[in-house]
Amino acid sequence: MHCAREEFFTTNKKGENYELKAELNSEYRHTRKDAVKKVIANMTVGKDVSGLFPDVLKNMQTEDLELKKLVYLYLMNYAKSQPELVILAVNTFVKDSDDPNPLIRALSIRTMGCLRVDKIIDYLTEPLRKCLKDENPYVRKTAAICVAKLYELNPELTTEQDFVKELKELVSDINPMVVANAVIALQDIHELSDTKDIFIINQTILNKLLNALNECTEWGQIAILTALGDYKVASNKEAESLCERVLPRLQHANGSVVLAVVKVMMINMQYIQDKNTVRVLCRKMAPPLVTLLSSPPEVQYIALRNINLVLQRRPEVLSNEIRVFFCKYNDPPYVKMEKLEIMIRLCNDRNVDQLLSELKEYANEVDVDFVRKSVNAIGRCAIKIEEAAERCINVLLDLINTGVSYVVQEAIVVIKDIFRKYPHTYEGIIPTLCDNLEALDEPQARASLIWIIGEYAERIENADDLINNFLENFKDESTQRVLQTATNECDNADIRDRAYVYWRLLSTDPQAAKAVVLSEKPAVAGESNGLSSGLLESLLSQIGTLASVYHKPAETFIAGRKYGADNVQALAHDPTNEDEDASAPPPQIQEALRNNSNLDNLLDLDWDEPSASTPINEPSATSSSLGDLMSLDAGNAAPSPPPSSTLSPTQSLTDIMNLYNQPSASPSNTFAGMGNPMQPQPQQPVQPVAVSSSMNDLFDFNMSTTSTAHSGLQQSSPLSPSLISTTQPLSTSANSKPAKEDPFAGLF
Repeated sequence: MHCAREEFFTTNKKGENYELKAELNSEYRHTRKDAVKKVIANMTVGKDVSGLFPDVLKNMQTEDLELKKLVYLYLMNYAKSQPELVILAVNTFVKDSDDPNPLIRALSIRTMGCLRVDKIIDYLTEPLRKCLKDENPYVRKTAAICVAKLYELNPELTTEQDFVKELKELVSDINPMVVANAVIALQDIHELSDTKDIFIINQTILNKLLNALNECTEWGQIAILTALGDYKVASNKEAESLCERVLPRLQHANGSVVLAVVKVMMINMQYIQDKNTVRVLCRKMAPPLVTLLSSPPEVQYIALRNINLVLQRRPEVLSNEIRVFFCKYNDPPYVKMEKLEIMIRLCNDRNVDQLLSELKEYANEVDVDFVRKSVNAIGRCAIKIEEAAERCINVLLDLINTGVSYVVQEAIVVIKDIFRKYPHTYEGIIPTLCDNLEALDEPQARASLIWIIGEYAERIENADDLINNFLENFKDESTQRVLQTATNECDNADIRDRAYVYWRLLSTDPQAAKAVVLSEKPAVAGESNGLSSGLLESLLSQIGTLASVYHKPAETFIAGRKYGADNVQALAHDPTNEDEDASAPPPQIQEALRNNSNLDNLLDLDWDEPSASTPINEPSATSSSLGDLMSLDAGNAAPSPPPSSTLSPTQSLTDIMNLYNQPSASPSNTFAGMGNPMQPQPQQPVQPVAVSSSMNDLFDFNMSTTSTAHSGLQQSSPLSPSLISTTQPLSTSANSKPAKEDPFAGLF
């Protein structure tokens, strides 16, 4: 065997990093500058160039501002991976903080704040203190943000060095941009602090912020307006004055500024007692909000979500502007849906005819979801405005006559709600609804028509025949009352559970069942799609944020986490550091899932006490309870010892087959009890189930024995023929007493 030749394993190519290293150490300035640009380009596309850290660091001391910015950018990106080498750059940072050029001074203090390395914090304090008192406003506003970054790294040091105190003094700065950055930094520090008392606005600070408001950039105005939203006015006059001071900002071209002003006004208008003043302010808020609807669709959607909140509190703001919310042909679906919601909120007796005409046109669109929402909106208008209910009914009848399947079905669904709102008022349209019985194929529409037929059965001659039409596909329906079929043959777990509850209710007390099932239904309470008052109050104080778009408090989707630079990088390197999911199961359930110990009977889980100490109840035929919901004959079954912790394959197989009450002594007869039609199984007599005399059994889902999951879990339905003569074999105990016969056994 020949030895491998060395030339095949050697190469003259040193790699791209080797070439960059040589260029970074070149004696020519332009070569070094181009090399740094190449390094930044590689870093941008995701290549690892951290090995060039010492060579890039050598180019830090230069008079070329562009090259210095590139080197600083590289340092900010790789400082975490090379914390020891960053110390070598401290002298240059300190030197640059005293540079005559304010851009270099600001650049040095910004970069030092972004390095996020603990070892450099001690060297940052003195340059930061000098920059906070710099004569150039650009340096001061940069230093203000650096204080917030330092507080995130080391709150104690920031407080001890009086940086927070100096930051508060910048709120009184003569430059509005310095004021805006100081407000932003103080708000961030306030959120990070435990005491939440860092930035409390008083009357003096309020006047300073209002004076700086008109001269700030748009983002500075947003920061100041956000801070003003947290200010608590002391009197009615102060609330009026604050609204008047921020009112001119409604004319700003930036939609975020407009929403920030709306937030401040909505918060303070609740303290204004003069109704005329409130009416004038509402009228002045309308044009800026309407203007936002001429923005791109994404901005429109955000504006519409915020307008929805405003209208829930102040519907008079846009009461005369319903036309601007009419849908355009090229609106995206999400914009159309939001416009429909707002149109319903703005609907009143003056514009309902105009709105019904518009909604009827929408019902002829090709977008099925939008058509359904439009038909539903017609019904909501009828529920909201009683005077217009008959006109809405006529529009719905016209839509039903079109014969379009999804239009007819949605119309029947909303007509059911109209019947609930105005009982015994529009019964004349019931024949028209029944004529469209064959066109219904959706569960909700079929359920609505069944409810109408059942509610007005005495006025419908062929009500029985109409109900029988629904029995053909009963297994797929969720509204039938034929409990025997529901518990025996239906595969839908939700339907079976409902049937079990009804059966236990009927078995316990028929009069109570009648009182529950045939109780008086409450009328539909009009427009009920609004948010609760507490949630609405919270969201109005967060207008212009994601919370106002989601219509959820911020705590529900950020879970109290702060995703700063350090947290994001830590999670990227070590996902285990992430906080536990707020929606995760409780620790006891997680432990059970890991041990897989209590999963054989999910309804028998008891998380209040350790499972080892949970007593096992012995079955008894004299019990006054109906027993286990899923094993009603457990009282007649012979008790079995608790299962051992380890089961052999044969034992496990036996336990599985015991669920069907078939003997399975060995794997050879595994399928002996699976209902082979060629091998009919013998039948055994069964004792009827004892009937409970207490209504408490209605929801008595306590599992009486643990052994039912291993030896005697019965699959027969409580309404199966086992109440009279069962077709499934059930094990009986020699000492079991005959139970009381069920008086409702033949009810079905």
